[in-house]
Amino acid sequence: MRSTSRQRRSETADPVCLRIISGLPVALNCCIFGRATVSNLPGKLTVMRKTTIALVALTASLLLASASSFAQLSPSATWAAEFETRYRFLPDVSYETENGIELQLDIYSRRDVDTPQPVLVFTHGGFWVRGSKDTQLMALMPWLEMGFNVVNVGYRLGGQALAPAALVDTFCALRFVNANADEYNFDVDRIVTSGQSAGGHLALSAAMLNEAGFDAACPAGETPPVAAVVNWYGVTDVPDVIDGPNRSEIAAAWFGDMDWSQALELAERLSPLNYVRDNLPPILTVQGDADRIVPYAEGVALHEALNGTNVKHQLITIPDGGHGRFTAQERISIYEGVQEFLREAGL
Repeated sequence: MRSTSRQRRSETADPVCLRIISGLPVALNCCIFGRATVSNLPGKLTVMRKTTIALVALTASLLLASASSFAQLSPSATWAAEFETRYRFLPDVSYETENGIELQLDIYSRRDVDTPQPVLVFTHGGFWVRGSKDTQLMALMPWLEMGFNVVNVGYRLGGQALAPAALVDTFCALRFVNANADEYNFDVDRIVTSGQSAGGHLALSAAMLNEAGFDAACPAGETPPVAAVVNWYGVTDVPDVIDGPNRSEIAAAWFGDMDWSQALELAERLSPLNYVRDNLPPILTVQGDADRIVPYAEGVALHEALNGTNVKHQLITIPDGGHGRFTAQERISIYEGVQEFLREAGL
């Protein structure tokens, strides 16, 4: 009986062993170490200590690797985290003063490169009488992610100055870009104009009405050529939205109390459809076919008119799409198309 009792006691796990392996799961300890006996305790403890150290090191490395994988940022999160070091932001930079009104624009300038970078010149919408550059960041973000310098233009609205003031201001902003290219690292050979609704009209006009004399009132200097246009459902036929079947009171307010015959004559001069010709820069139009504010027919008319020229152009139609407010997947598809279009245009 005494012998059996001693044997059972010898098969009981030693307290030293338990202290050594207390940091590991019990089931794992038992599987690896079994039970320590008095007769072979020194040898087993040596093996156990070495094995324990190895397992603790392995466990720690696995935990660190797991933590590292959880901490890994996605590409988009990495870009967002790096944004402040990649760009400098200069809000409300004055580019001209007209009749006591200081005209301002915002600049997002790359500071992580030393060579001139392509420039997006963006104009907001609002039928030339509403809107603000200060609400356009969401529209600018894809361009910033693509590495563009961005110039976000504020211009005189109809309540401050009637047509064609908004277009004059757009040309003056282009001259500012040209005059300050060195300071802000602008590549004036790679200027893309873009905008939504009335801003799309201004973006198109900056490229297509560049010989119509609307920049005559701007500060002395040269108006740089536009390398490409990305037009988001912009007005292409101004008379249509101020006096035609698709008349909008808001759009008509851009012409205020002008003599209406003169207003219509000016509207014709402000319509990109009347300036379609060879050798224009590439033009991409994005529009929903259910747009009730700027009719889809205006985008189609521009596209069809350009078919008769040597101009690279494309119309991206959003089925059942309205006046912007596209879905996330639609916007992804649009920007895939934008990037491919610009690549093919050498931008």
